[in-house]
Amino acid sequence: MSGLMQRDRVYEFLVPKVVDDLDLSHGTVLYMEDVSVSFDGFKAINELNFYVEAGELRCVIGPNGAGKTTMMDIITGKTRPDQGAVWFGQRMNLLRMSEPEIAQAGIGRKFQKPTVFEYHSVFENLEMSMNGPKGVWPTLVARLNVEQKERIDQVAETIGLTEHMNRSAGLLSHGQKQWLEIGMLLMQNPLMLLVDEPAAGMTHQEMDRTVELLTGLAGQHSVVVVEHDMDFVRALNSRVTVLHQGTVLAEGNMDQVQNDPKVIEVYLGE
Repeated sequence: MSGLMQRDRVYEFLVPKVVDDLDLSHGTVLYMEDVSVSFDGFKAINELNFYVEAGELRCVIGPNGAGKTTMMDIITGKTRPDQGAVWFGQRMNLLRMSEPEIAQAGIGRKFQKPTVFEYHSVFENLEMSMNGPKGVWPTLVARLNVEQKERIDQVAETIGLTEHMNRSAGLLSHGQKQWLEIGMLLMQNPLMLLVDEPAAGMTHQEMDRTVELLTGLAGQHSVVVVEHDMDFVRALNSRVTVLHQGTVLAEGNMDQVQNDPKVIEVYLGE
């Protein structure tokens, strides 16, 4: 994708301010330990232990009902577990934080269906997503400085939408809307990105460009991708976690998990 070759310049604008408040001395950005949650007697997450390293690209797969969405809900504060511990770095207890506090701490989430402001331009979408006061008056009187404008340009280049800056978001293709939403998250300086089924509904060309985007973001950001498309997961060439019945069934590279007898039994019923 155009722009990824210059991602080092982009990242000087994307490093989250919260990084100074985190203790990443052990190299781990997310800890989920002995986490369980039940809904009406159904155990959606069952003594889950899940760890993500700083700068890692991780894929999470599993059959429907495996607990993938619930896991992300717990990380972002939407769902509170019945037991367990969830830490961002070694200093931030996510279970004691609200959803807005977790987002401000540096965890961004992209849902499967793109949520962009369709009647606003790509530039305006990125501008409105920038960190800062979000009230009506600050928004009305805000004026972008040179650094902010450059940052918007750099993020647009990263997501491959430089040529569409003045185009209404509603006129973008499905894949382009997905990239725009990722760009909107990047404007908020996340340390970790949770990306839900980014390949759904994309053309093969869009999928290839999305692989390049996500792999390019890894390193400066931790990226957790939940996905069903196994070809897309293989193309990301990352560590894969397989969830089943709310717990980790297997972990490893794509070849390792696909050849794991437990994974084969779950997916193929053998």
